[in-house]
Amino acid sequence: MHMADAFIPIQIAVLTVSDSRTEVTDTSGKLLVDRLQSAGHELADKRIVADDIYQIRAIVSVWIADPDIDVILTTGGTGLTGRDGTPEAVSALFDKTIEGFGELFRHVSFASIKTSTIQSRAIAGVANGTFIFALPGSSGACQTAWDDILQSQLDARHRPCNFIDLIPRLLET
Repeated sequence: MHMADAFIPIQIAVLTVSDSRTEVTDTSGKLLVDRLQSAGHELADKRIVADDIYQIRAIVSVWIADPDIDVILTTGGTGLTGRDGTPEAVSALFDKTIEGFGELFRHVSFASIKTSTIQSRAIAGVANGTFIFALPGSSGACQTAWDDILQSQLDARHRPCNFIDLIPRLLET
């Protein structure tokens, strides 16, 4: 890290996608909130929504329309079952896809879960100047995504580049 630059806190919203989790049982959502706040960022909003692409898309659409929200983290709904629809819900909103996020997530996850990582459909993109990261629903996967990828990419001091430096330019025409 290049320490000459200052840390820039951003506004991050967290959406847990699950048919069964509640605020009490939402360990993945809590982990993401704890991690982002410990890093110095601010929680813009946190919600739990059923595994339904239209409900997911409705909440994410409201958040990407809010100029005060910089990043959206979703957890859950990225698997292969019939109810897993988070990638379909959010990718329809993307202006640009960040292919490298899913690729890197699966690569990093391979160290701990081996070939099971192939079942993850973690994706990321940008919509209306807002970064969106769709993470698996397990707290271990959320920990991996935050600790090994997002923490550094959401820190303006990380070099040679980071997502924070791009925020002011995302809506350029």
